[in-house]
Amino acid sequence: MTDFRNKVVYQIYPKSFLDTNGDGLGELRGVIQKLDYLKDLGVDYLWLTPFYPSPQNDNGYDVADYRAVDPRYGTMEDLEELIREADKRGIGLMLDMVFNHTSTDHEWFQRAMAGDPEYKDYYIFRKGKPDGTPPTNWESKFGGNAWEYVPKFDEYYLHLFDVSQADLNWENPKVRQEIQNILKFWMNKGVKGFRFDVINLISKGSYEDDNQGDGRRFYTDGPKIHQYLEEMCSNTFGKDPSFITVGEMSSTSMEHCFKYAGADSGELSMVFSFHHLKVDFMGNEKWVLVPADFKKLKEILFSWQQGMSDHNAWNAVFWCNHDQPRVVTRFGDEGEYWKQSAKMLASVIHGLRGTPYVYQGEELGMTNAGFTNLSQYRDVESINHFQILRDKGMSEEAAYCILKEHSRDNARTPMQWDTSENAGFSSGAPWISMNPNYTRINAQSQVGDPDSIFSYYKALIRLRKEYPVIAQGDFAPVDQAHPQVLAYRRSLDGTQLYCINNFYRKPCRWRCPESLEGCRVLLSNYPDAKPGEEIELRPYESMILIRETK
Repeated sequence: MTDFRNKVVYQIYPKSFLDTNGDGLGELRGVIQKLDYLKDLGVDYLWLTPFYPSPQNDNGYDVADYRAVDPRYGTMEDLEELIREADKRGIGLMLDMVFNHTSTDHEWFQRAMAGDPEYKDYYIFRKGKPDGTPPTNWESKFGGNAWEYVPKFDEYYLHLFDVSQADLNWENPKVRQEIQNILKFWMNKGVKGFRFDVINLISKGSYEDDNQGDGRRFYTDGPKIHQYLEEMCSNTFGKDPSFITVGEMSSTSMEHCFKYAGADSGELSMVFSFHHLKVDFMGNEKWVLVPADFKKLKEILFSWQQGMSDHNAWNAVFWCNHDQPRVVTRFGDEGEYWKQSAKMLASVIHGLRGTPYVYQGEELGMTNAGFTNLSQYRDVESINHFQILRDKGMSEEAAYCILKEHSRDNARTPMQWDTSENAGFSSGAPWISMNPNYTRINAQSQVGDPDSIFSYYKALIRLRKEYPVIAQGDFAPVDQAHPQVLAYRRSLDGTQLYCINNFYRKPCRWRCPESLEGCRVLLSNYPDAKPGEEIELRPYESMILIRETK
């Protein structure tokens, strides 16, 4: 069985990674061209977000054909070459599988709309209420009601996301068989892993109005979710012990994740949970501006670390992905302490128990986009919510401030390779605006620099492979109540590793409640870091210390 505990996954958003043909869109050949860069970084798997045929209403998460490559991304031959070339470098491909819904352009949905009863049962159609209103008051995650009326049938279909993303009916065994066949198709191509999009939403409970919220309690971690995942696993990737899988778990509970990613559960290798990335929300409300709650961040990170460990379950650990703003803008400093804060935030994640995920550009300290006009945005969620905020009476200026902080497009600006036009991403006009700071923040300036953020990520990835305590050790929080320091200890067979981080710009004196005698500095974002009984932590200072038994 593959031990994924010392592995690191790198997420690629192909559309924004590298364009080799000048059409402004990144494609699979761009990924092939940069495999040596990724090998140098040291990552083990590449998770590619969807490159399947799609109308792109949700940037590819509205899939129209699960077994093909969208021509804008290249050909099946390109993908097969990418699998081969990555494998030569010891890197496996992890594909993104979107099985909660399909695009309404998908052949299955088209047949359903043509009135074929077999395919209509692939989706969730319901009659409206007696007064003709939607079956329930559930809200789409992109805004508005989650049901779309079809006059032809006098029925509604469910779409938890965009109206063009119709939810699949997992109660139908034919749907589950179709999905297993799709997985086998890609496994036969040599793919080494799958990431499952919002997979914990596939089992719906009762279809009734939610008088307490937006409906999510009726479809999150639903009644048959574990049955469905066990069945999918045992019939496909579960037969290959070297295969790795990760489930994106929307608004999940830790108790469910003990099963989703338990060592003996027969469901998934690991899970993404997002609670730690809601500490700058107001409740579950994303489209607000509130300061990040550091105390809550630590509580969530540490409780998941301990809970998952106690139940022999495994986390994916991360700050960034294609749906999250850039972490150095969000929790760090774009200005004077850009480099120190980016490195500190990397230390926090890479020292944890779990498989770290690096999102493209994170290893360079890429920042939020700084867009100032709605015409620059491409994300359907951001555009919809801008209008929702304006309809609520918010000023244009205030609405833009919120988008600048929270829009998913912050993560989707093109990868910054060098200082040439369009950062070396494309010779044409990019599909989304460049971040103008690419002349300062780019791969070319960092790859050979031992003090760069890139080199720091490279060191963190190497340490996970060199020191079993990072990959396998127990986890314990250290001085959890401290208002400024995030610190924890990892332990394995008499070896202790301490990860100590000043999360703020303000310096502080910190006394570790445990003895650090005999510890040496393994890695730090300041060249002269020194452990001691009392440590003067500089702005965003991070140090990883180790004490080994002889």
